[in-house]
Amino acid sequence: MKNIDGFHNPPVVLDDEHINIILNDLIEYHGYDFRGYSRSSLTRRIYRLMSLDKYASFAEFRFRLRYDEGFLNRFVEEITVNVTEMFRDPEFYRVLRSDILPLMATKPLIRIWHAGCSTGEEVYSMAILLREANLLHKSLLYATDINPVVLDVAREGIYPLTQMKTWSENYILAGGKQDFSRYYTANYDRAKLDSTLSERFVLSTHNLVSDRSFNEFQLILCRNVLIYFDKPLQEQVLALFDESLESLGFLALGTKETLKFSAVANKFQPVERDQKIWRKIA
Repeated sequence: MKNIDGFHNPPVVLDDEHINIILNDLIEYHGYDFRGYSRSSLTRRIYRLMSLDKYASFAEFRFRLRYDEGFLNRFVEEITVNVTEMFRDPEFYRVLRSDILPLMATKPLIRIWHAGCSTGEEVYSMAILLREANLLHKSLLYATDINPVVLDVAREGIYPLTQMKTWSENYILAGGKQDFSRYYTANYDRAKLDSTLSERFVLSTHNLVSDRSFNEFQLILCRNVLIYFDKPLQEQVLALFDESLESLGFLALGTKETLKFSAVANKFQPVERDQKIWRKIA
């Protein structure tokens, strides 16, 4: 049996037309443009949110998304969620430590952009690398995300204490020589990262879909974000990174992401194929 919206009840069934309605509402009412996101990933996450809240109809879900600011924030967080942790993929950070940072050390000011920084763990990881290389004092770490809620987490630098064991192990595997506990203060079940690490952060909302370049960087990191975008949007974002990198700057992507077959591929050469790091040569 179908309800008045044409869906089987239960569960609510969505087709491309319904997804397009949601995407258009997000642009018209809130200025969020998710049209270039992978349709399968987008649909799966919308289904998950509707299932969690047990919506009986598409109309109910649409109304809530239009007019409930709190629910909008939750929706954006669900759609843009990324799994992250400090020193994730330790070998990647080992390569940054040994091969990339020494090449940037001669710069009078080092500008690094973490695009799609999520809750900030990778930015703090970079700050630790820079401190241990005695470069943090002359670095600026721009950390951006479409979701202001995750930026608040990054700004506070407070994370579950249960994460510290894994992060400490990652840090050691990434070539860390210090006691990782020196970088945080434990308080009950939470850990507060050293606030001096974030003194060189510039945190801001930035939409990779619609916003343009805002500086020139020596290193851009956008790891495990492009996999959620369709091919045209991937090309658009890679062009943005090309525009935002200075000559001989570095671009780091996620393990399942590549510049190969992209329109900017001929402007870069791989530095570390296994770790998906490229250097701009043109």
